[in-house]
Amino acid sequence: MNLIITMLKRINDWVAIIAGIALLAGVGLICAEILMRAMGVHFTGSDEISGYLMASISSWGISYALLNRAHVRIDILRDKTSKSFRCVFDLIAIASVSFVAIYVATKVVSVIDKSLRSGALANTALETPLIIPQSIWFAGWIWFAISSTLLFLVGLSLFFTRRFDQVDRVIGTESEV
Repeated sequence: MNLIITMLKRINDWVAIIAGIALLAGVGLICAEILMRAMGVHFTGSDEISGYLMASISSWGISYALLNRAHVRIDILRDKTSKSFRCVFDLIAIASVSFVAIYVATKVVSVIDKSLRSGALANTALETPLIIPQSIWFAGWIWFAISSTLLFLVGLSLFFTRRFDQVDRVIGTESEV
């Protein structure tokens, strides 16, 4: 179990680094466009590219946030129950996240399919083939579905072997108090 979590965290750490570098590159592109405009040179596309970057970074970044337990949860009842019931709440929460991730990823398939079949291009000056940014966005959702499902399965395994403290460390929430 620990190997799965360790590998997920390691991969997500690298994803976060790559996403951070991409974000910095996007900021650099926007700054370059601003400077070029100040010098009277016309340059377009930074808004389009930064939009693609934000969608991609978001879809990939949610897995990093999940592994680092940074997602917001409202746990009014959780902390007032026993360890085993807290684990049940945690399992319901991660199962819900996994379900939503899988659902969204399956819905994105039709978007990708339409873009691929029609050869869709962005209605912008760059005329970006939409399959490129959508594929990166889609891969992020797939990774989120894989990560959340693996966390659910690990949590379930730990629960049934009555390792409630480990369930809390893997899929529980950190106290705000």
